[in-house]
Amino acid sequence: MELVRKKTINCDQGAVRAVRYNVDGSYCLSCGSDKKIKLWNPHSGLLLKTYGGHAGEVMDAAGSCDSGFIVSVSADKSVIYWDVTTGLPVRRLRGHAGTVKCVKFNEDSSVAVSGSTDNTVMCWDIRTRKLDPVQTMREAKDCISSLVVTEHKIIAGSLDGSIRQYDLRAGELTSDTIGVPITHIVQTSDGQCLLAACLDSTIRLIDTDTGELLSEYKGHRTEDYHIECGVIGSDSQIISGSAAGCAVIWDLLEGSEVRRLPMESGVVHSMAPHPTGSDIMFAKRRQVELWGLPSDEVDDDEEVVEIF
Repeated sequence: MELVRKKTINCDQGAVRAVRYNVDGSYCLSCGSDKKIKLWNPHSGLLLKTYGGHAGEVMDAAGSCDSGFIVSVSADKSVIYWDVTTGLPVRRLRGHAGTVKCVKFNEDSSVAVSGSTDNTVMCWDIRTRKLDPVQTMREAKDCISSLVVTEHKIIAGSLDGSIRQYDLRAGELTSDTIGVPITHIVQTSDGQCLLAACLDSTIRLIDTDTGELLSEYKGHRTEDYHIECGVIGSDSQIISGSAAGCAVIWDLLEGSEVRRLPMESGVVHSMAPHPTGSDIMFAKRRQVELWGLPSDEVDDDEEVVEIF
């Protein structure tokens, strides 16, 4: 199989802080240091809508399960719930005391979950007019850097080096200490494992239920950047950005490096694997790059890189 660079989008929104697909992968969101969120057709590079209303850099965003709404978080300490079609804020939620770093919807998009540099995780019922969080988790000792939200759990990664799992059905908290600041977490599609990207340039594969360390992946560079990782190839491969201007792919079971995707200069820090297909979006500097399987007619500027 081959991956090619299919499209480069100059986002024109300052530094791109995060890139995210919507639920079916037909659109993507870019979050900018210019305080705006932009909605794109990733294949054509067409800008569809711009959402402006934050007073600080936009750090993360997520699309709802019906693609009708967006939730975004910012350095202005707020969470904004947007109507995709009108481009207007439906609700502006304030409660965090610091920059809000990450946000996720629950399964039916009735609750937004946010994590902040104020060391808290907050849950917001965005279908009501209630402006206060319905629940606040204060157990972390440092910034909440990343979230995974499943049907029954909220999983939070923190710079304090711990992964905390809040079981909503049982009302229980489980904490697994990695001991190294965690910048990003993601769950495998079968839900059995968690990937934790850490500031020591190591990605750790952890059993979701037991907290056991199953494997480690090295070869990328994080330096002091919050580098995201992901699972691709039907849970067969791990992929991560790097401060060295590339993405690195490993075999999940073997732990060995499979391939590097060169992206010239710039820290490749945010990424979004397509929810069902093979495409992957990467954010670096002021650009978003789309990589995927080559189309029938490959453009002259498409760069082909074999991955296995």
